[in-house]
Amino acid sequence: MGIEIKMPALSPTMEEGTLAKWLVKEGDEVRSGDILAEIETDKATMEFEAVDEGKIGKIVVAEGTEGVKVGTVIAEMAGEGGEGAKAAPKAEESAPPAKSDAAPEAPKKAESGTTKLATQAQATIADPDLPEGTEYVKTTVREALRDAMAEEMRADERVFVMGEEVAEYQGAYKVTQGLLEEFGDRRVIDTPITEYGFAGIGAGAAMGGLKPIVEFMTFNFAMQAIDHIINSAAKTNYMSGGQMRCPIVFRGPNGAASRVAAQHSQNYGPWYAAVPGLIVIAPYDAADAKGLLKAAIRSDDPVVFLENELVYGRSFDVPKVDDYVLPIGKARIMRPGKDVTLVSYSIGVGLALEAAETLAGEGVEAEVIDLRTLRPLDTATVLASLKKTNRLVVVEEGWPVCSISSEIAAVVMEQGFDDLDAPVLRVTNEDVPLPYAANLEKAALIDAGRVVEAVKKVCYRK
Repeated sequence: MGIEIKMPALSPTMEEGTLAKWLVKEGDEVRSGDILAEIETDKATMEFEAVDEGKIGKIVVAEGTEGVKVGTVIAEMAGEGGEGAKAAPKAEESAPPAKSDAAPEAPKKAESGTTKLATQAQATIADPDLPEGTEYVKTTVREALRDAMAEEMRADERVFVMGEEVAEYQGAYKVTQGLLEEFGDRRVIDTPITEYGFAGIGAGAAMGGLKPIVEFMTFNFAMQAIDHIINSAAKTNYMSGGQMRCPIVFRGPNGAASRVAAQHSQNYGPWYAAVPGLIVIAPYDAADAKGLLKAAIRSDDPVVFLENELVYGRSFDVPKVDDYVLPIGKARIMRPGKDVTLVSYSIGVGLALEAAETLAGEGVEAEVIDLRTLRPLDTATVLASLKKTNRLVVVEEGWPVCSISSEIAAVVMEQGFDDLDAPVLRVTNEDVPLPYAANLEKAALIDAGRVVEAVKKVCYRK
């Protein structure tokens, strides 16, 4: 008798997911425990194992399909004797008899705020430093990060990757996919679950002349290792009088994800950007993820590289050029405008672009700046834009107090006050630990609508 393989619930809050990749094909014999597919959940990218033995009879849902509801039949497996899968009953056959009284409507589930956080907005401005006619390739942020590490590992044998599940499992979010196979277990190293331990080993290896890339499963877990990041890595150059450097990259997802609540939803950008001796990078799209990670790996100083799991699976254009490296500390103008400046970084850039598109329909031309690097901060690009627009709003997926937004506002007050026609406004998350409840999470997170409202305030529009 055939068996229906259904979309599994791989986390307590998972209601749907992306069937990222099939690892079997029709006709393959599988045994219990064999990996069938990779599925992107609301928390991570996970492998899905076979429970039963048999032959894959039919792939029902193609790889790359998004929004597959939990419980949906994604494949059919032939049972013993090659019998085909049991056909799903027709709706009219399986439907219960109609009742005279209408069934009560199921309560509606509240929408998480993260569904609006990961906007589809993309910039259309070409990089002026690229040759005319450069070809672009659609690449996910996950693939761009992997490609950056692989290229630098091929070029420099001192570069290696370490962290929890980076080797055999290929990363909790599959960012290190394929690295173990190409570079072996001396350069792609699985560690025990001890962030303090492997961050310290990494810092020591960097001081000894190697170039480690330390992956944290999330930067929330890096709080266990923050002493090594700040007191060991960041201060080595200063405390040795310039005799010793610490060329290490600490990288991993940062910021709010879908319903992971107060302890796993924090934006550490402002935390690390306050520390002298650190470089802090927070890319938005795949091209920046690749170009800036390559630059980070080549840096002689410690780099905190803040990614965002909500965009790992999203595709962007990446220039098809040899050795695509971007400068650290240089912001970019994502969209030109003359009426107001929107400054953001990481996932907030997408919201700023979405808001700018809405505002354009109302006759307001917003200039969108992606900071890219949080330390050093490219204040010159921000101030030049302010000089043109005379109004500025900072968009940040994070808390408002002592934030990057606060720093931008202070810089503008000190160096751009005469260019202001309105107070600088900040659009940030609410100043609370991020709630677990979907409706409260949505209320606490920023969205494009709030950015539009802030722009109307500084433009004195209703």
